[in-house]
Amino acid sequence: MNWWEALLLVFGGTFAGVINTVAGGGSTLTVPLLVLAGVPGNSANGSNRVGILTSNAASAASFQRLGVEGIAHAVPILIPVVLGSLVGSFAISRLTDDAFETVFGLLMIPLIILTVRTPEFRGEGTRWSRPVTYLVFFGIGVYGGAIQAGVGLVLLAALTRAGFDLVTANSVKVLVSFTVTLVALPVFVWQGKIVWLPALVLAAGFTAGGWLGAHVAVRGGERLIRIVMVVAAVVLAARLLGVFG
Repeated sequence: MNWWEALLLVFGGTFAGVINTVAGGGSTLTVPLLVLAGVPGNSANGSNRVGILTSNAASAASFQRLGVEGIAHAVPILIPVVLGSLVGSFAISRLTDDAFETVFGLLMIPLIILTVRTPEFRGEGTRWSRPVTYLVFFGIGVYGGAIQAGVGLVLLAALTRAGFDLVTANSVKVLVSFTVTLVALPVFVWQGKIVWLPALVLAAGFTAGGWLGAHVAVRGGERLIRIVMVVAAVVLAARLLGVFG
């Protein structure tokens, strides 16, 4: 890895950290950047998780300092998410990436519709029944453990359907994403899927972006978050469906 590749990873990681915190989908930028920096394709997915972990940690701390508390809301959904992430991280090697990404790209279309529509209810806590809540967040955990890219968008859509405003949902999302990554990352380490130098350089940018993204989300409010979510979802869907890249 040379100096310009390191700069690309730092600046790309910072931008992706902001996008991931405000909405999601930043990994569609950082995984290709890792490949460009010489990381084998089958290791880029794992190496990217190091930066995701540090970014979410920085975002969570920043949200807390800004007075947006997500931990109490995150606790009830952590168990199904953690179990799902374990299943996803072990199962990813058994799935066909192209088929999985095509299906997920199609699923982004209703996600965009859910993002544009403002929920008709607000409240502290979930509006779903407990079994439905566990099933939904188990499924999100499976995807997050396997692929990671776009999981923030899915979490935000699910949390807003559950009755949270978008700023609170973002604070919950980063805590859940942190937990998913914390569980999945050792699996990738054990499988030898981490190239540490580029992963750590990218993580430096990701961390700065996570801190900055929390400030952008809180100051920009729901309107900005919703706009960024729509753009990120459209770009992610186009990429997964092979429209570009």
